[in-house]
Amino acid sequence: MTDSINEVTQTKRSRNAKRSQQTILEAARGVFAEQGLEGARFEEIAERAGVDKRLIYYYYANKEELFLCVLEEGYLQLRQAERELDLEALPPMDAIRRLIEFSWRFYNDHPEFMALVNNENLHRARHLAGSSRLPELASPLVDNLGRILEQGRVEGVFRGGVDPVQLYFTLVGLTYFYLANQHTLSTIHGRDLVTPKALNERLSHVTEVILGFLVR
Repeated sequence: MTDSINEVTQTKRSRNAKRSQQTILEAARGVFAEQGLEGARFEEIAERAGVDKRLIYYYYANKEELFLCVLEEGYLQLRQAERELDLEALPPMDAIRRLIEFSWRFYNDHPEFMALVNNENLHRARHLAGSSRLPELASPLVDNLGRILEQGRVEGVFRGGVDPVQLYFTLVGLTYFYLANQHTLSTIHGRDLVTPKALNERLSHVTEVILGFLVR
């Protein structure tokens, strides 16, 4: 009986610990996205999370470790969403369209993730380079793209000789760049690039550019 009670107590403590860590990560994501690694303070993260600052130090040795955990969570969320696309169940043309739309929607819906990635690039990815989870953070889509492109070539839909890695970089670049820089682009070019009409026009343009490159 005592053993059962101890097991239940340990289970509750484990759940509470995971809940506390997730609350801290969510609060930290917002602070890091707004203020960057250099400007973020544990005091503000603790305040947003509604926890004592000492609890953050209990889970994370320093600000850099917490930043890396937040960044890893963002990448893992993206990779999980990519795995759920099931692109290879679609005809090659539809698969590419769906991938473009997915990339566009994900970055548009997760501006905090883009801010974190931009900040990590300022640090030349030194935090990611030390991640023990680095293999998990690589995109599963490159292998999928290779098979989709080959299927499209066999069916006479796509031209051959397309590097799936380069195509993935191009796709991400065309979606990510616009959304990550939409405010500066709007200001410099005197156009409101964040209206629903402007966003839809950009998505259509990116789709036409990529398919125009692929289609035989």
